[in-house]
Amino acid sequence: MNYIILILVAIGGIIVGSYLGTRKRGSLIFGQSKRKRENKAKILGFLQNNEKITNNDVEKLYGVSHATAERYLDQLEKNGKLTQHGKIGQNVFYTLK
Repeated sequence: MNYIILILVAIGGIIVGSYLGTRKRGSLIFGQSKRKRENKAKILGFLQNNEKITNNDVEKLYGVSHATAERYLDQLEKNGKLTQHGKIGQNVFYTLK
C-alpha cells in the first residue's frame, strides 16, 4: 500500500514539474523575442528623430551588450531598414534608408 502511494506521488510530481518547466521556458523565449522586436522598433524610432546611430548608442540606450547591439543593427540592415556607413570600427554608423 505504501509503495502505491509513493509511486502516485512521484508520478504527480513529475507531471507538475514538467508542466511548470515547460511553461517557464516558453514564456522566457517569448519574452526575449518580444523585447528584441521592441528594441529594434526603438532603434528605428530613434533614427526618425536623429540623423544617425552607432553601435555604442544602441548599447547605452537599451542596455544591451556590444554583440547584441551589433546583431540588432545587422538584422535591420539586412531587412532593408538601415544603411551602414563605414566598414569597421568606431567610425561605423547607420542611417534610415
